[in-house]
Amino acid sequence: MKRPLATAALFLCGVGYVLAAPRPGMTGDFELHRNFASKILPTPRDVIVYLPPGYRSSDRRYPVLYMHDGQNLFDPATGFAGQEWRLDETAEQLIEAGKIPPLIIIGVYNTGGHRIREYTSGLGENNPPTYARLIVEELKPFIDSHYRTLQGPGDTGLGGSSLGGLISLAIAFQYPNVFGKLAILSPSVFWNSRVILEELKKYRNAARPKIWLDIGTAEGNTPQQTVEDARALRDALVEKGWKLDVDLRYFEAEGAAHNEAAWSRRVGPALEFLFGTGK
Repeated sequence: MKRPLATAALFLCGVGYVLAAPRPGMTGDFELHRNFASKILPTPRDVIVYLPPGYRSSDRRYPVLYMHDGQNLFDPATGFAGQEWRLDETAEQLIEAGKIPPLIIIGVYNTGGHRIREYTSGLGENNPPTYARLIVEELKPFIDSHYRTLQGPGDTGLGGSSLGGLISLAIAFQYPNVFGKLAILSPSVFWNSRVILEELKKYRNAARPKIWLDIGTAEGNTPQQTVEDARALRDALVEKGWKLDVDLRYFEAEGAAHNEAAWSRRVGPALEFLFGTGK
């Protein structure tokens, strides 16, 4: 049963106020933190928080999933080209069916023209991991202090698509004891001569986050190369010790393009693999 959009509390400069007319197309309970400021990066960004059913009437703590490109996740009004992942509807359905536990989802908005530079920071030499530091050193402590979160790596996920998928891997390699679950959809493995494969070769930590990795077979100008890149990443992870269908799930979506509509059809299986209850 679809739960209607609850009145969303918004926070602006630390002052809360009630949104009088929640936008259509959004399902669930949201809080929006406008212009989240960073001491590490110069550009502020909005952060939207999806709260699961029962959050406000309980005192329990919840697992958390951090997702990049936050404006594309929940709201068709802010989504790229009017498309969204429908992550709110999918999460609500899976929670209500008991297939995943109630969880908090954090949508970190990208900053437009700064997106490529931020989402490739930390990838390759002379490219410091500044965006990773924002997520780990500033945003996660803020979320943990403002919401009832479970804070260990087994209850903390990170994910995104395209360059958002790529930077999720890079952040997890840099902070393996922070994120224990990764949703990597259509990663841009080609970036900088497939530098992510070189970063993976350097990985020495015993921690192996659970990973959902997928690709569509109709992505980009050279779809076959895109698929081959994703397979190369899969194989490199296996070589590093990840086990297929144990802590690594790889999926090729036949005929799927590189867009929000395609990712909306795969985010449900990704959530079930990473957070699933087994029901």
